[in-house]
Amino acid sequence: MTTASPSGARAARHCHNVLNPFHSTHYFSPDLGKELAAVGITDRSAAYFAARAAAMGAVGAGTVTATFYNFKHELVARHVPAVWRTASPETVLAARARAVDATLRRLLGDEILASPEMAEAAGLALRATEACTRHARPLYAAHADLPVPEEPHLAYWHAATLLREHRGDGHLAALLAADLDPVEALVSHVATGKGMAPKWLLATRGWTPEEFDAAADRLRERKVLDAAGELTELGVALRRDLEAETDRLDREPYAHLGESGVARLTELATGFIGTALAAGAFPADLIGKAA
Repeated sequence: MTTASPSGARAARHCHNVLNPFHSTHYFSPDLGKELAAVGITDRSAAYFAARAAAMGAVGAGTVTATFYNFKHELVARHVPAVWRTASPETVLAARARAVDATLRRLLGDEILASPEMAEAAGLALRATEACTRHARPLYAAHADLPVPEEPHLAYWHAATLLREHRGDGHLAALLAADLDPVEALVSHVATGKGMAPKWLLATRGWTPEEFDAAADRLRERKVLDAAGELTELGVALRRDLEAETDRLDREPYAHLGESGVARLTELATGFIGTALAAGAFPADLIGKAA
């Protein structure tokens, strides 16, 4: 078993933090809506559930709710498994690949996509995935069964997806161990100032403002939030320990890549996502505490 140093864990988390949004660009891209509408999926929530769950096959609502964690089951069940009658998982995966390609070409430009740096980043990220593990990681394991695309920018996106879902699966285990239910996890993350803004959570996760308020009340009873909805000292410690446990569960890919490899991948990934952000990859009000 590899034991990561505190500095190694911070470096690994920093690397993940610039890989994760590269994967997520397509969720906010008009190209995904366009490609999925072309195969009959026009609802935004249905499109998200289908695009992210398709690697698992034609699964039911229970599987999606379990693996996505913080979406209301009733919202999921409104679209799954019905979405698979509109388009098969294979059709959705093909549409997603076209959308990712179009999105990255629009955000980064063909010159960056064809650059030696993109090929280098793909190689480094794929090397990191060699140490990922499938057990108890359903979303990662499903995506790990997909073929690696030949084009470097799509191979890099694929590797970023594997690393994102590998960490994400571990994070869900940490949330469960921390006794945070789906809404409490969202509310406490918002309180850090680093989570998705309530406006976006309420529009996408299916929970009502009343359910958010009730979760905040439960967190106040646990002394995680104060009367103003800010994290208490206990709440800061809870979120810190939660991320540290997620780091521990996700250490192997970055330990396998090595210190210099992590540093180089972080450098390359930072440049790519910086260009994408400058091109408007995400809404300006996506992150923060404002409702």
